[in-house]
Formats: sequence, structure tokens, C-alpha cells
Amino acid sequence: MRFSVLTLFPEMFTGPFSESIIKRALERKRIKIDLVQIRDYAENKHNRVDDSPYGGGPGMVMKPDVLDRALQAAVDDETAVDDESGKKAHVVYLTPQGKPFAQADVERLQEKDHLVLICGHYEGIDERFLQARVDEEISLGDFVLTGGEIPAMAVIDAVARTLPGVVDGAGSVEADSFHAGLLDHPHYTRPPAWEGREVPEVLLSGDHGAIADWRRRRELLRTLIRRPDLMGRARLEKREKRLIAALSRELEQAVGDDGSDPFQSEEGAPIPAPLSEGMTVKRSR
Repeated sequence: MRFSVLTLFPEMFTGPFSESIIKRALERKRIKIDLVQIRDYAENKHNRVDDSPYGGGPGMVMKPDVLDRALQAAVDDETAVDDESGKKAHVVYLTPQGKPFAQADVERLQEKDHLVLICGHYEGIDERFLQARVDEEISLGDFVLTGGEIPAMAVIDAVARTLPGVVDGAGSVEADSFHAGLLDHPHYTRPPAWEGREVPEVLLSGDHGAIADWRRRRELLRTLIRRPDLMGRARLEKREKRLIAALSRELEQAVGDDGSDPFQSEEGAPIPAPLSEGMTVKRSR
């Protein structure tokens, strides 16, 4: 699969794409990533890619003609924007105004031959370019970033890892959160006991059927507690729907009776809070 990124800051992509799974995918030629510097296609004295908005107002707007030249440079004859072969490049604009990005979008986009991601900046992009050239607009969520580079990295990472041969072991991808519409189950590794907390006994039993059942129940419970909005879209069997209904009643009763925190695992361990914003990475020597 081919990814093309239209950006004013191509250097931002060097680090993330030089490590881990994406690096190996590039080395194995499972994916190809082209970085297109938008400024190279500004045909003016100062290489300006933006101008003031008609009607006044703060900020600057990216010019449609500059973006169009950069887009045409990003596609070749096989995947040209006006190709009649049906293999046209799929053009995505990363913007807070777009549709929230979800796993269903990942699975849909992985079917494309060529994905073009446009990273906006300033006040945005001229609406005429969006209407004429962009197939869809995608957002990472209801917040604003400096530009579209970080969302583009996220889209490439999410889509690339679902492609054949990118992640070693297809089961790893299939077991991810959201793959079947639910959050993932808890994971444990050695040692079997740590700071007074023990691995659930069923995971040490060797009974694969019981383990699979335990994991599925934990997926259902975790999704119900943390992301109940996903339950309506999850692919559930009839017995699982009945289980969810029973769990919902128990959770409502628990909160109503004693005000206890329902955000606990069945083993009593609280769900971890997000890492602090001042997170640092420490490595042992």
C-alpha cells in the first residue's frame, strides 16, 4: 500500500517512521510512504502557501492552487486523481471538523491502493480545494492540534498494521481493542504475583476454553464500564447480549446502593488513571 503525505513539515515524520513496526513494514516493502513538501509547489517569490481570508478575520488560509500542484505531484499515472481505471488515489484531509476516526475506518481505508493525507495548518484550507479534490475529512477527536502531521502519523500507523505481513502474527491484530467492536481484555505476564496482586487463576489453568471465556467476559465488562457507547455497534451473540443486560443492572444497582466506584476490575484492582502530562521515559542501565 502506498501513502502520500502533503505537509509543510516532512521532517516531523522521520523519527516515528524510523522505528518499530512501520520501519519494518517499509524495509519489507509492505508499504511505501512519500512525503511531499507543499512549499515546493508555491510559484511565488517567497514560496508562500497561504493568504489572508476573503471577508476578513484572523489567521491565514492555505491556497487551493498550491495544494493542487502538490497533490498532482503526489499521484502518478496509475492512481491519478481523474483516473478512469477505478484505482484513483483516495484523498483525506486531517481536520478537527472531520468524521471521528474509528477502527471501522481503518478497515475501510486498508482496502485502498493509494492513500493521500493532507496536513492542514493555519486557519485551514480553501473550501474550493476541499470540494474539488478531497474524498473525506477525518478527525482524531474533539480537540485542536497545531497541524495535521500527528493525525496523519496515527492514520498511517493504524492502517499499516492491519496489512498482511506488517505485524508478525495475524492474531495480534485480530485481538486488538475495537477489532470486534469491543475493548481488549486485561493482559498479564510473569511474575505470577507482584505487589500483592496475583494473576487470575484461570489464566494459569491451561484450560483454553475457560481462558477464552474469561477473556471474552472481561472484554464485555471493560467495554460496558469504560465505553458503553460501543456496545450498540459491537458484534455480540445472543447470550452475550443477555450477559451485558445483567451486568448493566448490577452496575446500576451497585452505584445506587452504596455509591461505590464501579470502575474496578473483578479482581478489585482500580482501572489506572491516564499517565501524567509530564511523563518521562526511564531506562535501566
